[in-house]
Amino acid sequence: MDTRLKSYSHGIFTKVIIFIIVMVCFTGAVTVFLNMAQLHHTDFDIVFEDEYYLGKDLMNYSNRVLENLRILMKEYKSEEYILNGEIIEKTEKEQHYWEIEELFQEFQFNSRSFNPNLTREENYEIFLAEYADKVEQIVSERNARLISQELKYYNEVLAYLNSLDGIIYYGTDGVNEYTNSTNTSKNYFESHPVYMIYDNSRQTVYPNIVTDNPYHYLIDYEFSELSHQDKVYVAFTDDFLNSKIAQWTEQKAFITDKLYIIIGLLLGLLISLGYLLLSIGRKAFADKQVHLNFINRIYNDINLVMCGLLIMLWILLMDTIMFHYKIQEMFVLAIPTIIIGTIGLILVLSLIIHLKNRTFIKHTLIYTIFHKLFIFVKDIYDSGSVAVKVAVAVIAYPIIAAATFFMFPITIGVAVWLTHKKVKDYNALKAGVKRVKDGDIHHNIEVTTKGEFKELADDINSITDGLSKAVANELKSERMKTELITNVSHDIRTPLTSIITYVDLLKQENDQSKAKEYIEILDQKSQRLKVLTDDLFEAAKASSGNIPVNYEKIDIVSLISQGLGELDDRIQERSLDFKVTYPDEKLYVNADGKLLWRAIENLLSNIFKYALEGSRVYVDVTNIGSEVTLTIKNISAYELNISSDELMERFARGDESRNSQGSGLGLSIAKSLIEIQKGNFKIEIDGDLFKAVIQMRKLI
Repeated sequence: MDTRLKSYSHGIFTKVIIFIIVMVCFTGAVTVFLNMAQLHHTDFDIVFEDEYYLGKDLMNYSNRVLENLRILMKEYKSEEYILNGEIIEKTEKEQHYWEIEELFQEFQFNSRSFNPNLTREENYEIFLAEYADKVEQIVSERNARLISQELKYYNEVLAYLNSLDGIIYYGTDGVNEYTNSTNTSKNYFESHPVYMIYDNSRQTVYPNIVTDNPYHYLIDYEFSELSHQDKVYVAFTDDFLNSKIAQWTEQKAFITDKLYIIIGLLLGLLISLGYLLLSIGRKAFADKQVHLNFINRIYNDINLVMCGLLIMLWILLMDTIMFHYKIQEMFVLAIPTIIIGTIGLILVLSLIIHLKNRTFIKHTLIYTIFHKLFIFVKDIYDSGSVAVKVAVAVIAYPIIAAATFFMFPITIGVAVWLTHKKVKDYNALKAGVKRVKDGDIHHNIEVTTKGEFKELADDINSITDGLSKAVANELKSERMKTELITNVSHDIRTPLTSIITYVDLLKQENDQSKAKEYIEILDQKSQRLKVLTDDLFEAAKASSGNIPVNYEKIDIVSLISQGLGELDDRIQERSLDFKVTYPDEKLYVNADGKLLWRAIENLLSNIFKYALEGSRVYVDVTNIGSEVTLTIKNISAYELNISSDELMERFARGDESRNSQGSGLGLSIAKSLIEIQKGNFKIEIDGDLFKAVIQMRKLI
């Protein structure tokens, strides 16, 4: 049971389930929070409020009413006061508006009254005198705009106060009065369940519990801005308070329930995400190896940038959905959250895997670039030319010697040691080349240091390897030639011996029927001998490259289709099923039509002789850019216990094939014919599957 739990604990199915749980918890918590914040304009502080009188809502209403009354009493006074321009302070009237500054610059550049020898203040006095009319116009227009703006604000404050329902107010500065009640007595305001009174520099707030409100300082600030002659009364009706208390109670219950849901989802998220972070990249808790996947190929710095972009994309989508399109449905909010969250979690898990694998820094694009740059510089030093290194040594050594003059003997010792190593490598090269020159082509030159000597040693070793391969190939070629002569002799001697034998029998035979039979056999053997000699001659001629090539534009698909049509009788005789596939477009090759068909015909003849009767033959024509490839595949009727190279070079096809017609040179001839047309020919053997591939240059 314990073993089964271990196997399931880090299984891919378990990780997928945990991943889904993480995304469900994360998406649920986020969407519930956003839905509360936007749809219900949630104030989460309400959860910690014991009752409405101690909450922020009552203080917000009180503060706004008191603030607007204070603005009316202390700033705007009345509409007439604003229209008379009293609201605009004297210093504001005389300030240097930007229009006046532009006018002063015009005075500096264009007026003859401007004196560069005077100070700015002196020139400014001249400017005000000369441009008095324009300055006055600018000031007047500016003041008119200010008055219009302030009058607008004044009306907005009055509109807000007049729109209050359930909140009664009265305010006066001794001259101007502002109220929405016919009864402005203090006793009337004190008859309400909640009131705030400022009179004779004394403030009274009822009930006393309101003074314990943590936001009571908002009221204190507004009262502190009033003068001793000011009076302000504010009261809240029973209907207003009952409505707000009911809303507060309902809102608190709703937010509390939602917060419990969010806390539960966050707890599930914390547990499932913790497990996922522990198990990701490992197949068991005791597994020391970190297993990477294709996502981990993304560079970590690019991964971090992608995570940042995903966060910005999510914020942009939420802003667009919630504030631009005014959509607050949880389902709509969940879709982009779960999609972006899934991608983001995958990227984060990739970073965690690299942290576990200790490749977080190494697998960054910045580190990779600088590492490759370091390797590049190091390689230049290690493998640079002698001239470069000599130049570096000539420049660097005096600098190093001068910098280390206090340890000059050590500097000389290091230089001598490095020189000795280079001389040792040179002597090793010299001795190795001499051994190779004397015929020891298997000798490998060893050089201890990197650089040009190492490269030279590797090149010489490559030459010896090439010589060894050339000798081996030559021996193999000689063996093949010997085997060719042996097999040619065998195949030619067989029909020749038969001819000699039947000629002797024919001389002694008096029976005309038997004589006729002998003549037919002689004809068969002579034709066989002719095929052998013709093929041998053609193979020799093709391999020597003496066949003239007449290049032309050949439609290879039409050539194959026409050829297979002409060979239909032989196809039916062997019960072969040809499957031909080719592209829809025309494919032209640069080749000699006769030689190309001769090569293809040799391959088809090989199929007719050696393919398994009743099997399928696949002929595929493909377009691979600058070349056209013809692939022919079939199943052999005989066991192919020979390599493709030997099959191309040997004059042998097995004991069974020696009883068939043909010379065994068809593949060799086909290869030579294709190569003299600057094409490529190869065969592949996989079990009993025989595959021939021809590649020719394509013509557009």
